[in-house]
Amino acid sequence: MTVLYIDADACPVKAEAERVATRHKVRMAVVSNGGIRPSQNPLVDTVIVDAGADEADKWIAAHCGPGDVVVTGDIPLAARCIETGAAVLRHNGERFTQANIGQQLAMRDLMADLRAANPLGAGGGGKSFTKADRSRFLDALEREIRAALRG
Repeated sequence: MTVLYIDADACPVKAEAERVATRHKVRMAVVSNGGIRPSQNPLVDTVIVDAGADEADKWIAAHCGPGDVVVTGDIPLAARCIETGAAVLRHNGERFTQANIGQQLAMRDLMADLRAANPLGAGGGGKSFTKADRSRFLDALEREIRAALRG
């Protein structure tokens, strides 16, 4: 049975994901360290994990598998979920795959090194989340859920 897992901390598309999951009658697990308002939707499970770095990530990676869909912006979590056979999407609809996850991890590490080497701390912050990103996410999630349900 397909489950949609949401890495909920700082996720800008929880409501959109819930609409897609409800339309397809797919269970959805919204996983966070707390501070998330629980949904009244019976298909949505709010999972609160222990406080601490990566606890939500560990929970998602331990529970997802083939036929599931994971929504996250966390690249190491995406890599772990891909290894389990889950489909993984960013909040803007970009898909993490076996073919691109290595490059994504390398770029993440390079950017972290560059930020650490900057003595002035200048820069930082990614590009803003747009309506176009939200629309691409909805299209991509719709495709992933349909594919997962076809099995």
